[in-house]
Amino acid sequence: MTKRVLVPLDGSPQSRDALTFAVEEYPEATVLGFHVIDPIEGGYSVRTGIPISSEEWFEDAKEQAESLFDEAREVAEGEGVTFESRTEVGRPSRTIVEYADENDVDQIIMGSHGRSGVSRILLGSVAENVVRRSTVPVTVVR
Repeated sequence: MTKRVLVPLDGSPQSRDALTFAVEEYPEATVLGFHVIDPIEGGYSVRTGIPISSEEWFEDAKEQAESLFDEAREVAEGEGVTFESRTEVGRPSRTIVEYADENDVDQIIMGSHGRSGVSRILLGSVAENVVRRSTVPVTVVR
Protein backbone atom coordinates (compact mmCIF):
# COMPACT_ATOMS: atom_id res chain seq x y z
CA MET A 1 0.00 0.00 0.00
CA THR A 2 1.29 3.43 -0.94
CA LYS A 3 1.64 5.65 2.12
CA ARG A 4 3.82 8.58 0.95
CA VAL A 5 3.64 10.07 -2.54
CA LEU A 6 6.19 12.68 -3.60
CA VAL A 7 4.91 15.23 -6.13
CA PRO A 8 7.54 17.67 -7.44
CA LEU A 9 5.89 21.04 -8.07
CA ASP A 10 7.28 23.69 -10.39
CA GLY A 11 4.17 25.70 -11.22
CA SER A 12 3.70 24.14 -14.65
CA PRO A 13 0.34 22.77 -15.80
CA GLN A 14 1.97 19.33 -15.91
CA SER A 15 2.95 19.46 -12.23
CA ARG A 16 -0.61 20.54 -11.34
CA ASP A 17 -1.92 17.58 -13.35
CA ALA A 18 0.49 15.29 -11.47
CA LEU A 19 -0.85 16.61 -8.16
CA THR A 20 -4.44 16.02 -9.25
CA PHE A 21 -3.54 12.49 -10.38
CA ALA A 22 -1.82 11.75 -7.06
CA VAL A 23 -4.79 12.98 -5.03
CA GLU A 24 -7.26 10.96 -7.12
CA GLU A 25 -5.20 7.74 -7.31
CA TYR A 26 -3.88 7.69 -3.73
CA PRO A 27 -6.57 9.26 -1.50
CA GLU A 28 -5.34 7.36 1.57
CA ALA A 29 -1.70 8.39 1.15
CA THR A 30 0.11 11.46 2.40
CA VAL A 31 0.94 13.64 -0.59
CA LEU A 32 4.23 15.46 -0.22
CA GLY A 33 4.52 18.58 -2.39
CA PHE A 34 8.19 19.00 -3.20
CA HIS A 35 9.90 22.01 -4.74
CA VAL A 36 13.56 22.24 -5.67
CA ILE A 37 15.22 25.63 -5.82
CA ASP A 38 17.90 25.29 -8.48
CA PRO A 39 20.82 27.63 -7.68
CA ILE A 40 21.85 27.64 -11.34
CA GLU A 41 18.73 29.69 -12.07
CA GLY A 42 19.75 32.40 -9.60
CA GLY A 43 21.39 35.69 -10.38
CA TYR A 44 19.08 37.25 -12.92
CA SER A 45 15.57 38.52 -12.48
CA VAL A 46 13.21 36.64 -14.77
CA ARG A 47 11.08 39.75 -15.08
CA THR A 48 13.77 42.21 -16.05
CA GLY A 49 16.80 40.20 -17.13
CA ILE A 50 19.07 42.26 -14.90
CA PRO A 51 21.30 40.92 -12.16
CA ILE A 52 19.80 40.77 -8.66
CA SER A 53 21.37 39.83 -5.36
CA SER A 54 21.50 36.13 -4.52
CA GLU A 55 19.70 36.78 -1.23
CA GLU A 56 16.87 38.59 -3.01
CA TRP A 57 16.62 35.83 -5.63
CA PHE A 58 16.60 33.11 -2.97
CA GLU A 59 13.87 34.85 -0.95
CA ASP A 60 11.77 35.24 -4.12
CA ALA A 61 12.26 31.54 -4.89
CA LYS A 62 11.16 30.53 -1.39
CA GLU A 63 8.05 32.75 -1.67
CA GLN A 64 7.18 31.17 -5.02
CA ALA A 65 7.52 27.71 -3.45
CA GLU A 66 5.17 28.68 -0.62
CA SER A 67 2.66 29.96 -3.15
CA LEU A 68 2.84 26.63 -5.02
CA PHE A 69 2.31 24.77 -1.75
CA ASP A 70 -0.69 26.90 -0.79
CA GLU A 71 -2.39 26.05 -4.09
CA ALA A 72 -1.47 22.37 -3.82
CA ARG A 73 -2.65 22.18 -0.21
CA GLU A 74 -6.04 23.54 -1.29
CA VAL A 75 -6.36 20.85 -3.96
CA ALA A 76 -5.28 17.99 -1.70
CA GLU A 77 -7.15 18.97 1.44
CA GLY A 78 -10.23 19.77 -0.66
CA GLU A 79 -10.31 16.06 -1.45
CA GLY A 80 -9.56 15.03 2.13
CA VAL A 81 -5.96 14.05 1.39
CA THR A 82 -3.18 14.78 3.90
CA PHE A 83 -0.67 17.23 2.41
CA GLU A 84 2.87 18.05 3.50
CA SER A 85 5.41 20.27 1.79
CA ARG A 86 9.16 20.48 1.52
CA THR A 87 11.61 22.78 -0.27
CA GLU A 88 15.20 21.78 -1.01
CA VAL A 89 18.06 23.47 -2.83
CA GLY A 90 19.97 21.63 -5.55
CA ARG A 91 19.82 20.16 -9.02
CA PRO A 92 16.18 19.08 -9.49
CA SER A 93 16.47 15.47 -10.70
CA ARG A 94 19.25 14.56 -8.27
CA THR A 95 17.51 16.24 -5.32
CA ILE A 96 14.17 14.55 -6.05
CA VAL A 97 15.74 11.08 -6.22
CA GLU A 98 17.89 11.58 -3.13
CA TYR A 99 14.99 12.91 -1.09
CA ALA A 100 12.77 9.99 -2.09
CA ASP A 101 15.49 7.50 -1.17
CA GLU A 102 16.19 9.07 2.21
CA ASN A 103 12.60 9.76 3.36
CA ASP A 104 10.52 6.61 2.94
CA VAL A 105 8.73 7.76 -0.21
CA ASP A 106 6.72 4.96 -1.85
CA GLN A 107 5.95 6.62 -5.18
CA ILE A 108 6.98 9.70 -7.19
CA ILE A 109 4.35 11.29 -9.41
CA MET A 110 5.58 14.13 -11.58
CA GLY A 111 4.67 16.13 -14.62
CA SER A 112 6.48 15.97 -17.93
CA HIS A 113 7.16 18.99 -20.06
CA GLY A 114 7.08 16.75 -23.09
CA ARG A 115 10.26 18.15 -24.61
CA SER A 116 11.40 16.50 -27.78
CA GLY A 117 14.12 16.81 -30.37
CA VAL A 118 17.04 19.17 -29.84
CA SER A 119 15.70 20.82 -26.66
CA ARG A 120 15.47 17.43 -24.97
CA ILE A 121 19.01 16.52 -26.02
CA LEU A 122 20.51 19.87 -25.00
CA LEU A 123 18.54 20.56 -21.85
CA GLY A 124 17.84 17.04 -20.66
CA SER A 125 14.66 16.15 -18.89
CA VAL A 126 14.16 16.19 -15.15
CA ALA A 127 11.42 13.58 -15.44
CA GLU A 128 13.56 11.31 -17.59
CA ASN A 129 16.50 11.55 -15.18
CA VAL A 130 14.26 10.82 -12.20
CA VAL A 131 12.79 7.77 -13.97
CA ARG A 132 16.27 6.47 -14.77
CA ARG A 133 17.76 7.04 -11.30
CA SER A 134 14.90 6.45 -8.89
CA THR A 135 14.74 3.34 -6.72
CA VAL A 136 10.99 3.86 -6.16
CA PRO A 137 8.24 3.71 -8.81
CA VAL A 138 7.79 6.90 -10.85
CA THR A 139 4.64 7.92 -12.69
CA VAL A 140 5.04 10.68 -15.29
CA VAL A 141 1.85 12.60 -16.05
CA ARG A 142 1.45 14.43 -19.36
